Formats: sequence, C-alpha cells, structure tokens
Amino acid sequence: MNNPPRRGFAGFMRALGRSINVVRLVIINVVFFGILFLILGLMFRGAPKVGPDTVLLLKPEGQLVEQFSVDALARAAARASGQPVGQVQVRDLVAAIDHATHDARITRILIDPSNLQLGGMGALEEVGAALDRFRASGKPVIAWGTQFNQMQYLLAAHANEVLLDPAGSISVNGLSDYRSYYKGLLDKLGISAHLFRVGEFKSAAEPFILDGPSPASLEADKYWMGGLWNTWLDEVGKLRHIDPATLGQQIDNLPAEIPAAKGDVAQLALKLHWVDGLATREDVVRMMQKHGVATANDTAFRAVDLDHYLPQTVDLGVGKPQVAVIVAEGDIVSGRQPAGKIGGESTAALIRAARADRNVRAIVLRVDSPGGEAFAAEQIRREVVLAQKAGKPVIVSMGDLAASGGYWISMNAHRIFAEPDTITGSIGIFGLYFTASDGLAKLGINTAGQGTTPLAGAMDPRRPLDPALGAMIQSTIDRGYRQFVGNVADARGKSYAEIDAIAQGRVWSGTQALQRGLVDELGGLHDAIAYAAKDAKLGDDFAVRYFQPPVSLWQRFLMGAGASASARMLSSLGLGLPKAWLIAAPKLLPELAWLQQAMPGKPTPYAYCFCRLQ
Repeated sequence: MNNPPRRGFAGFMRALGRSINVVRLVIINVVFFGILFLILGLMFRGAPKVGPDTVLLLKPEGQLVEQFSVDALARAAARASGQPVGQVQVRDLVAAIDHATHDARITRILIDPSNLQLGGMGALEEVGAALDRFRASGKPVIAWGTQFNQMQYLLAAHANEVLLDPAGSISVNGLSDYRSYYKGLLDKLGISAHLFRVGEFKSAAEPFILDGPSPASLEADKYWMGGLWNTWLDEVGKLRHIDPATLGQQIDNLPAEIPAAKGDVAQLALKLHWVDGLATREDVVRMMQKHGVATANDTAFRAVDLDHYLPQTVDLGVGKPQVAVIVAEGDIVSGRQPAGKIGGESTAALIRAARADRNVRAIVLRVDSPGGEAFAAEQIRREVVLAQKAGKPVIVSMGDLAASGGYWISMNAHRIFAEPDTITGSIGIFGLYFTASDGLAKLGINTAGQGTTPLAGAMDPRRPLDPALGAMIQSTIDRGYRQFVGNVADARGKSYAEIDAIAQGRVWSGTQALQRGLVDELGGLHDAIAYAAKDAKLGDDFAVRYFQPPVSLWQRFLMGAGASASARMLSSLGLGLPKAWLIAAPKLLPELAWLQQAMPGKPTPYAYCFCRLQ
C-alpha cells in the first residue's frame, strides 16, 4: 500500500534531478558561449572608425624587427598597461603605410622615429620605400622628433618636411664595428682556445686567439663599412638635396661646428639644411590642425595610430593564390626554435609546409641572420632546393644582415634580392674548442687515466688538445668550406675558383655583393614579393601569407585582449614586460653571449659573422 507514494517521491526526485541538470547545462553553455564570443570578438574585433582628414600617426617604439621574438603574453600585458611592446614589426609599418596610400580618409602621415631602435639599414630601407610610395600618391609625410640618431634620421629624411624640436639634436657619427678581445683573459685563466677555420678573412672567432683584429680583418671591415657609409651619404644626400661629398664634409666638421654654434645642435642642423624647421610639439599640433581636423578641446588633431589602424589592412585572401613569406631572423641553431631564432628543424618545417600547401604558388624567404650552426643551415638550404624542385620558386629577400650561414640558406634561391646596405657574404666556416688543463694545473688539479683507444677521452676539456684530434677537426672544417663554396658556385653558375676568390670569409655590402654576382638584384621585400608573384604568373590578384610557428587560440586571445581597453585590468596582475632597453640594446659582449653555443667537447662547425653595425 506504501508503494505508490514511494514511486511518486522517486519520480519527483528524478524530475528534480533532470531539471537541475538542464539548468546546469544551460549555465555551462551560457558561460561557454559567452567566453567564446568574447574571445572571437577580441580576436576579430572590428577596426575603429577612421573619419575624413585623418592623420596616420606613426610613433614606433622599440627595436625594428622582421618578426616578434617577445611572446604573446608579454606583448598583451605591455599593451594592456599602456607600455611599449619593445619591438615593432617591419611588415606592420609597411602594411599601414601602403594601405594609407590608397585610403582617402588618410590625408598625411606624421612620423616620429625618435624612439625607434635600428640595428641595421636594410629593414629601415623597407619602411623608407613605403613612405616614398605614400609621397608619390600626392600625400605629404612630416617627420618630427626631439632627437635623431643617424639611422632614425635616415628614416626621417624620407619625409617631405623634417622638423626638429628647438631643444633637440641630430647625432651622426658614422659607422663602426669594435669588438672585445679575450686572449689575455683566457691566458690568465689558463684556458686555451683552439680555432679551426678556413678563409683569410673569417675573423668571427679571432677575439679568442688574438689581442686585437688581424690586418685582414681590418682591411675587410674598412671596405664593407665604407661601402655602407657611402650608401648612407648618397641616400640622405639625395633625399635632402645635399651633395653627398658636401654632406660627408659637414659630418667631418661637426667637432668644430658644434662648439662654434655654442652647442645649439638644432640651429646647426637648420643651418646645414638637415632639417626644414624647428618646432615644438605644440607647433606640430597646430600645423596638423590647420591641414586637418582639431579635436573638440582643441588640444590635438584627428589621428589614428599604428595599433588602431593596422586592423584596417587585414586581407584574408580567401580563395586567392598565395605568395608565402617565411621569416628567418636571428642566429641559426639546431632543432626547433621560437621566433627570433632560426631553428634548423623549425624553419625547414615552415618551408616544407609552404611547399605542401596547394594555395601557395611561390615562397619568399626573408633573411636577417649572421649565421650559426653549419648543419642547421644546411637543413634549411635543402628544403629551399626541394621547394623549387616541386615547382615553387623561392625568392630570397635579404634584410639588415644575411652573412655566412645567412648566405648559406639563401644561395639556392631562384633569385636573391638585397638592399644596397645589406651586410652579406662572409662565406667561410670555423670551429672553436676550449681546453682548461693549464688553468686546472694552476689550481693543483691534474687529470690522468686510461682509455681503450688513442681518441678515448680526447675531447675531455680537462686535457690538452691531442694534435691528432686537432688534425681531424681541421679536416672536417676544410670539407665544410669546400662544400659551402662548391654549393655557392653551383647555385650561382660560377666556378669554384671564382667563388673562392670572393669567399674566404670576406664580408660585402649589398651593392658590393651585386657587383660580384652573389646577389641578383637590389631591392626590398616589396620587390621580392612582386617578383615572386610575377614569376609564378599570379597577376595582381594574389594574397601574401606569412608562414610562422602556430599561434594558439589562447595566444590570439591574449593579443586581442592586450589591444582592448576593457582588458587593461591584466596589467594589475603584474604581468610586466622586461624593460625595452633590455630587449633591444645591443649586447656589450656579443662574443661571450654566442660562446654558450661552443660547448666543451663539442667542436661544432659554424658559419657565423659578428658584423652588425654599432
């Protein structure tokens, strides 16, 4: 008699459970889809509206790079806190300028390169060329800053009008390449550096065996740096309508001219026609208001900055044939590496992926590298060859630097573009090995024992170098050099002797390399992409797609969040970016930073060049 009530209660509980479960699922789905829509909104948020008579305001801060090496979380945190990321991509500046060229709402560009850090001239030329295209459309470019170094000034010179703050300055000192030498220190420590190399001018590891540069090194450095300096003078002279010889003389006379001007560098720059006028920030604002639209409070003008204008430039290129761009920037090392370094496996995998992609018709390899491990470079070179055998032309675009291993990965391209001021060449190879038997002996430590063969324990850094081992290492370095030169000769259609004569580890400017047949044409990434599209018969309707290590959904969310005002609360979590100068400043002792790769007991062959400008 009691069963019906029990069944009724049980039914009630089952119904209640189902109801709770339905409510739970509804809540979960609401939360899930809410978060999903938030992520999608941040990732693909609409670009802000740009009104008529708008000024594109470019104030890049940090190091000019081909590809971010700062991770997504750090970039998002920096943007959320209103701090500079510390790096600016060349492609972003160029994309914004080129898009603004055809955007009727953008009437002019105001650029302030005072906080842009430039390691070389090649990437800068790419941005300068974009400014030239903007000017050619009939729209003016105005450059203003508080102080310019010589590279920032080279970029500013591309403007119709260059303005300098009355309290500002321009610092032009010429080019240099000074290095630290460690032989004296190693001698005191009882550490012996054993250098195995081929190439009279292959001076990369000289700081470990000499107290100063060799005569051959000085000769080569003077020649390639002289070529780059002449390019700087020619370009600035052309842009500023000053005879290059006169400009060079003005710079040489600065030690006398600045004291004569009582230290007023801004007035001296005006006198020398390096700038067109002196203006404070307020003066520039009034100038922009005169030619544009003032804000409601009359303290600014209608403008859009790089971060907010960049979304306007996005072209997904759906259904279009593609030119793939792969960035090879940084040292070449083995294995898989993050952005900012070139991994033998990871960069080769990117080329392989582009080769396998049916939408990709041509590949542009953008190289900015001093080289690194020879085998890692060879892995990448092989993929370049395979891509071309698959019918996809590979075009190389050299940026600031494509020397030694950087040239190794470039040599087999269908066509090689370099800027006049690219640093390239350095076709040579070396191995470096250290032993510390003398240093240990000074501490009263001796090493002794037994081995089953003459070579057993020969690579122990506690023991002196066995001459037989040294001969073996040198023979592998000799073979590596022959392979390097032979491959260049085959790729460039020259004899071994012809390439050997211009190799020997010698560095050349882009112009000098063109004269010697190491590159095919002077031009930038824009020119290389245009050539690749033409060579693949794509016409004008094609898309440019950057192949790079995959970015996770979470990383894309972070980057979208970092640029949104609502997500600035991230900054309160203390997710800060290392100081920008730590990221961008050139290392004081680059040889020691590189030395961590030369592991004890591992005399790895390297194709490397310490030839970045200072």
